[in-house]
Amino acid sequence: MKIVIGGASNVGKSLVGYLSLGNNDIVVVDEDSAKLDEIAKDYDIQPVSGSISNPEVQESVGMNKADMLIAVTESDEVNLVACQVAYTLFNVPRKIARVDSQYFLNPLWNKLYNEKSLPVDLVITPDIEIAKFLLGLFKLPGSMAVYPFLNEKLNIFSFRQKDADIPFMKFSVNHINSKLAELSAAVVLILRGNHRILIGEDDVYLQRNDIIYITCPPEQNIEIMRLFGVDHNPYERTVLFGANAISYYLASNLETDDNLIKSCIVESDETKARRLAERLENTSVISGEIISDRILEDAGFATADISVAVTEKDKDNLLISLLASKNKDTQAVSLINSREYNVLATNIRNNTIVDRSVITVSGILQYLRRARIYEAYALGREMGEIWEIRLGEDSRNVGQSIKDLDMPENSAVLVVAGADKYTYNLKDYQLKAEDRLIVYVSPADIRTVEAIFYR
Repeated sequence: MKIVIGGASNVGKSLVGYLSLGNNDIVVVDEDSAKLDEIAKDYDIQPVSGSISNPEVQESVGMNKADMLIAVTESDEVNLVACQVAYTLFNVPRKIARVDSQYFLNPLWNKLYNEKSLPVDLVITPDIEIAKFLLGLFKLPGSMAVYPFLNEKLNIFSFRQKDADIPFMKFSVNHINSKLAELSAAVVLILRGNHRILIGEDDVYLQRNDIIYITCPPEQNIEIMRLFGVDHNPYERTVLFGANAISYYLASNLETDDNLIKSCIVESDETKARRLAERLENTSVISGEIISDRILEDAGFATADISVAVTEKDKDNLLISLLASKNKDTQAVSLINSREYNVLATNIRNNTIVDRSVITVSGILQYLRRARIYEAYALGREMGEIWEIRLGEDSRNVGQSIKDLDMPENSAVLVVAGADKYTYNLKDYQLKAEDRLIVYVSPADIRTVEAIFYR
C-alpha cells in the first residue's frame, strides 16, 4: 500500500513508526528538512521537502498512485486543503485529516466533510484520542488498557498480574474461564514477556507479571478485578505533567469525578500554564521546573494515586515515571513518542506506557485494513491488533463454523456476540448474519486474516 503522510512532527513520526512495520511504501512530506532527516534515519521512507497542500508537491510524490493520504501537520487548514487537492486532482481513494480546532469539530458542521464540500473520509484528533484512552484508565483503576467494543456493551481490559497468592493461580486458564462464564467473561489473551498466548484447548497457567486480557460487559469489570486480586480503589489524588490538549481534556473530565480529592497539572512554560488555569475550574495548575523538589511537593506528588506524564519530551515523561515509581502506591503513566524508549518505560515499576503511535493508528485501522471492521485497536508495536467485525447477509463467512475459517495459529476469534449472548467456546460455533466477532490478529497474520474477512 502506498501511503503519503503530510507532517513529520510527533504525530507524523508516530504513524511512520507503526505503519513501517507492514509492507507499506511510505512517503513523508514536510517543510522542515531537519524533521524529515530525523525520520529518514530511523525508518525506510521517502522524505520530501515541501507543503503537503501544494499540488505540485503532491504530483512530485506520485499522489495519483497513492492508496491513502494522511495529513497530520499542525495546521488544520493545511490538512483539509491537502485532502481537497488529493481528491480533486489525483483521485486518492482514502483521505484522513488531523483536525484539532474545536470549530472544525463542531457536530453542526459535519456536513462539511463530504465529496461536494471537503472530501475527508476520516477526521482524527490524536491528542483527544490519547486523553480518552487515559480517561479509561481512571475509570478502571489498576488497568493498563481498556478497549470498548459493540457500542461499549463489551470491553477488553488488561492488567498486570502482580499477586501470586490468589486462588486462581493454582488453576488452568480454561478452569478460570469456566468460573468467569457466570459473569459473561473470559481470559482471552496473555502477554508473557515478548510472547503472546492465546487461550485455546491446551492448559495454560498464569504466572506472576503476566499481562492478562479479559473480555466482559463493563458492569463486571470491578468484580473481575477483585477475583484477580487487583487493587481497584478509585484514584483520589492525581498529578498531570504537561499543559496541552491531552491534559486539558483529561482534567476537565476529571473535574466531574466525585471520587477525586485533588487534581494538579505541572507545566514548565508559564504562558501555557496560565492559559490552562484560566480554562479549568477545580484543577490546580503550577508553573515551574517539573522535577523541582519544591514544585513536586506543592503538587502533592509523593502522595498521588496516579501520575500522568504527557509532555512533548519522552525523556521528561520517563524521568517523571521513574520518580513516581519510588512511591510504592503511585501508578505511573508515561506518554511515549519514540520507539527507542519503549524498553526503558517497560522496566519502570508500576508504569503504564501510552504509545502515541498505537493510539493514533487505532483511530484509522478500519481504513487501513480490507476487512469489514467497525472498531479496531492496536495493542502495541509488533503486539497485534483486535478487530470488531460484523457479518452482513452478504458475508461469505455466514454459515461457516469457526473451524472452517482456517484462522492462522497465532490469531483467533476471541468472542462472538449474537442476538442475545456472548459465546466464548467457539470450536463448533456456526456463524450467522449479524454476528459480531472480536478477533485478535497477530502482526504477521494481518494479510491472511484480511482475506478471510474481506469486506
